[in-house]
Amino acid sequence: MMDATTTTRTTVREATLGLLRELGMTTVFGNPGSTELPFLDRWPSDFHYVLGLQEASVVGMADGYARATGRCAFVNLHSAAGVGHALGNLFTSYRNGAPLVITAGQQTRSLLSNLPFLGASDAAQFPRPYVKFSIEPARAEDVPAAIAQAHRIAMQRPYGPTFVSIPSDDWSAACQPVTPRAWFPDTAPDPAALEQAAKAIAAARRPVLVVGPDVDAEGAGPAMVALAERIGAPVWTSPFSSRLSFPEDHPLFAGHLHAAPQQVSDTLIGHDLVLVIGAPVFTFHVPGDCALFRSGIPIIQMTTDAEAASSAPSGTAILGSLRHGLPALTALLPADGRALPAPRPRPAPPAASTPVSAPYALHRLHAAMPRDAILVEEAPSHRPAMQQQMPIREWGGFFTMASGGLGYGLPAAVGVALASRGRRVACLIGDGSFMYSPQALWTAVQEKLPLAVIVMNNSGYGAMRSFSRVLQVRDAPGIDLPGIDFVSMARGMGCPARAVGTPEELDAALAEAMAADGPMLVEVALDTAVATLYDKPIDNKPTGNKH
Repeated sequence: MMDATTTTRTTVREATLGLLRELGMTTVFGNPGSTELPFLDRWPSDFHYVLGLQEASVVGMADGYARATGRCAFVNLHSAAGVGHALGNLFTSYRNGAPLVITAGQQTRSLLSNLPFLGASDAAQFPRPYVKFSIEPARAEDVPAAIAQAHRIAMQRPYGPTFVSIPSDDWSAACQPVTPRAWFPDTAPDPAALEQAAKAIAAARRPVLVVGPDVDAEGAGPAMVALAERIGAPVWTSPFSSRLSFPEDHPLFAGHLHAAPQQVSDTLIGHDLVLVIGAPVFTFHVPGDCALFRSGIPIIQMTTDAEAASSAPSGTAILGSLRHGLPALTALLPADGRALPAPRPRPAPPAASTPVSAPYALHRLHAAMPRDAILVEEAPSHRPAMQQQMPIREWGGFFTMASGGLGYGLPAAVGVALASRGRRVACLIGDGSFMYSPQALWTAVQEKLPLAVIVMNNSGYGAMRSFSRVLQVRDAPGIDLPGIDFVSMARGMGCPARAVGTPEELDAALAEAMAADGPMLVEVALDTAVATLYDKPIDNKPTGNKH
């Protein structure tokens, strides 16, 4: 019998599992190795371990899950090599603002001074600068507290990934349990700044709004619609917005800005005030002149992201939560807003053809998807056609990547589907993009997810074909991708799949995929017409100086 002075020993592993339970992080995304086995020993039945077959897929799944739930996701990677595999999607998660706590196994502390196998030199530096916080705790007993701190920082806006390196022998060390802090990180914008903004908006005769992904990420969509209707101004989606920014069937929705300075300037410069909400000012992808910045037209930006606010070349920044700021700004504006315009006309349905065109395939996909279905997209060369043929209407109904790193879309769709049980998820992905993380399909099969994977097969990197034309580059190698059998690849991982090449085959396969009990892949053979990502060619030739 123990006397009154005897205490029960708590290990780092037990304290960490207790912490994760209290934080609601009982879904763990991982790819295990020897340095993770002490954590995985006697895995508790109330935790769900989601196995990914490669670490980039693991991070992409966790990102999709975190963005779809609005909660932090927990990731367990294998050593430094595993972190290296994950870095592409870690960069994307940082740009996406996905709240993640990423842990990685480290060799035992007693061996670290001798450059051991699987040991990481200065492990906390490896994922920087694309994590908000990174640490290898100085003592084993500090691991649970470091994970708690990483969670708080990941969930402070702007959200983002954090990293904790954990030597494998730390899990059995004794420590004190950690109780999570109550955490209310949102901050309201300065009331005086909102008053000044309201006066400027009320005085403007031709204001325009540019809205970005943070509106959906904060759950501020209805407040955004109310503000736009109070102002009565057209609303554009910011360049490369990674979520729904404004309902695309709303009368005020004007369209999608390109990531090209001249197009942004030409679109906005006819207005006398630009209000940018939940987006940078602006995300560009190609060089060019943005005369808007030197036009003297006021640009007012509302954002939670201090880095995005400080990088804007001109205008006024108001920092703070959109969830608090948008209703407060609306209340300061006069109620007699401008009359709403008629909804902009939708393009006519594309004509059927064999082989099918990308616009036609997207038109039929939109018709086949249930109203509450979620679209996850990584088909960059088809994005203009998607925006024409697939208007997004439901908040939380669209996800793509904020960076250019391919290999995100399929694992992210798996994570979104895990977070959205009961809703159909459609992953729209290019043939080139699919090949970066095809193994994520195996996880969808194991989890029996209602995921329709639509592979747009134009036998190459369509975005590169388009950019070659925009940048006036000829005969570039490495663009064509012949001979890939996506149906066989999917079936080899246990996923039903069909290849289609005619309009009739397309409709039948999409209907089957939307009704399937688990995942299904549909490979669509497209014509090879080059998509147009930007309006005008760019002179990419050096001018040189004459002497």
